[in-house]
Amino acid sequence: MKTRAAVLYAMEQPRPYAVSRPLVIEELDLAPPGDGEVLIRIRAAGLCHSDLSTINGDRPRQMPMALGHEAAGEIVELGAGVKDLVVGDHVILVFVPSCGHCLPCMEGRPALCEPGAKANGAGTLLSGGMRLSHNGKPVFHHIGVSAFAEYAVVARESVVKIDRSLPFEEAALFGCAVITGAGAVINTAKVPPGTTAAVVGLGGVGLMSMLAAKLSGCRTVIAIDMLDDKLALARQLGATHAINAREATCVEQVRDLTGGGVDFAFEMASSVKALELAYKITRRGGTTITGSLPHPTHTMALPATNLVAEERTIKGSYVGSCVPGRDIPRFISLYQQGLLPVDRLMSERIGLDQINEGFDRLADGGSVRQILVP
Repeated sequence: MKTRAAVLYAMEQPRPYAVSRPLVIEELDLAPPGDGEVLIRIRAAGLCHSDLSTINGDRPRQMPMALGHEAAGEIVELGAGVKDLVVGDHVILVFVPSCGHCLPCMEGRPALCEPGAKANGAGTLLSGGMRLSHNGKPVFHHIGVSAFAEYAVVARESVVKIDRSLPFEEAALFGCAVITGAGAVINTAKVPPGTTAAVVGLGGVGLMSMLAAKLSGCRTVIAIDMLDDKLALARQLGATHAINAREATCVEQVRDLTGGGVDFAFEMASSVKALELAYKITRRGGTTITGSLPHPTHTMALPATNLVAEERTIKGSYVGSCVPGRDIPRFISLYQQGLLPVDRLMSERIGLDQINEGFDRLADGGSVRQILVP
């Protein structure tokens, strides 16, 4: 069958993307689902910084690649061996397929699935197969999903069935922003009530971390960003304090507000400078958690003595340390109860033909979460 999709042929195209147009809307050939795979009609997909990181070269990938990884849709065809889903089921797509059999999966850490990581790095589905092509030449899959498209074939392990009452545009955010941001707080940090927290970087993932910190009962939640409109939104969503990272006294302000620093600092800005800031505002004995992915060559220098003498902890959080089949329904339930207002993160709705302009807005920080409706 044919499907329209946004294809990236070369990374590191110059800004503005509205002019260089790195994403080309192509009509691709999409092969039927293979064994253990499903065909999805994409109903909504979020524009995420992880997509931007592939466009700008921070996350090098195989080219050409059909982008998009945060999405929700409807099953239209089942491959052989898929017995627990039916045509018409609504699903959220998960960008790390988990085999269930490797050591990380057996340890309850599917985000670190070894075959899943190998497939994502190779630009294939979990089986190692590829279902997209253009003029007879293969087009790589973006972390097992390729959701900036009308249709996608994905591994069964890349979808989580959801209740049909949840609108697709809201459901899409649970595939990345929610599980990554909220998961970092709830799963990775296991933040206890009564503690203090700060979030550096208020995109979709960072704001979800902030909301999860409020939900977890933090007595102080400090929002930090370089854009005043995002700081204003954070205040509306319940941040107890908001500080512009450009202020020379940012670190001192946090330390003054918390008596020496926060118990938990979350960095979600995809910037080493932001991670350094998060580390500086973490108290003695506290924990700094990063869930972002800056360029792989960027490094951070740490005072080694400080790590020991102050018993400091730095942790990475990938996909929010989530077990998607367990956590996505939990987070949806919290949203439906009004405890996790995911819908407040939604901004513009766009079509495929507006996607390059959408990534300009994302790169400029002008939108929290744009939703693409193919």
